[in-house]
Amino acid sequence: MLFMKVVEQIKEPIRAEMELFEKKFHESMSSKVALLNRITYYIVNRKGKQMRPMFVFLVAKMVSGGKVNERTYRGASVIELIHTATLVHDDVVDDSNRRRGFFSINALWKNKIAVLVGDYLLSKGLLLSIDNEDFDLLKIISVAVREMSEGELLQIEKARRLDITEEVYYEIIRQKTATLIAACCSLGACSVKPQSEEVEQMRKFGELIGMAFQIKDDLFDYTDGPIGKPTGIDIKEQKMTLPLIYSLNNATKEDKKWLINSVKKYNKDKKRVQEVIAFVKEKGGLQYAEEKMISFQKEALLLLSNFPDSVYKDSLELMVNYVIERKK
Repeated sequence: MLFMKVVEQIKEPIRAEMELFEKKFHESMSSKVALLNRITYYIVNRKGKQMRPMFVFLVAKMVSGGKVNERTYRGASVIELIHTATLVHDDVVDDSNRRRGFFSINALWKNKIAVLVGDYLLSKGLLLSIDNEDFDLLKIISVAVREMSEGELLQIEKARRLDITEEVYYEIIRQKTATLIAACCSLGACSVKPQSEEVEQMRKFGELIGMAFQIKDDLFDYTDGPIGKPTGIDIKEQKMTLPLIYSLNNATKEDKKWLINSVKKYNKDKKRVQEVIAFVKEKGGLQYAEEKMISFQKEALLLLSNFPDSVYKDSLELMVNYVIERKK
């Protein structure tokens, strides 16, 4: 459980804030409907690593010299409410029965209730900002939600034709994954230093980490899993990831045809999927993706170097390195 140790180390300078945040986050979900309270209680008790609120608090404390305020707590709660809403809806869309090792909301309460719970969490997040007139924070979050939806739809549109270029791939992962981490970081800065240049600097910082994070996820598909074989899940789902895109772009006409045919028609054939994985490795797809991931990581660290040394900056640096060194 080495990665949990790293997460605890990252959390150390904001431990008190994270404990108070959990209380406030739970309160922000409350409703007069008993069924809703039962479901939100279930959601709160199966929380993950809480990376998003950690980004909010670490950035806020780094740019302000160690201070947070009520806006920081509200910003962290709003981002977590809206992120949770998107996860609940994602599980319905993907017909997924598990999330983080627990049953998903739709598995326990069926799709109709899951969709309504997602809508409820989204509205609670928006109202938390509106009721406190945090319109600057609300704008950051609303842009992130719009981009996440666009990114998902762009990926669906392109997956049908398997014609994703490297540029389109970066746009998809920027919107789908990086935009939410970018929102967390710009929110943290905006909560303590509204309208400052740090807000944009931290947005860019979060975006770079998000890009590196997603490429790392892509690489997991090609590395040995718990059963000793690469999973190939992305190939089975016809997802065009960076290692595959690179290999396609550097393949002969014949190999390209075989590769596209494999992903389109034989993506459920285990033997063929393993052949595609072997081909991508042989063509240097993994090495190329890793180099790109490291360049995003270095750019993120460079942005951090503009800030004075502090325990919060140390934790953010640790977070950047954790993103690309994590094992799951």
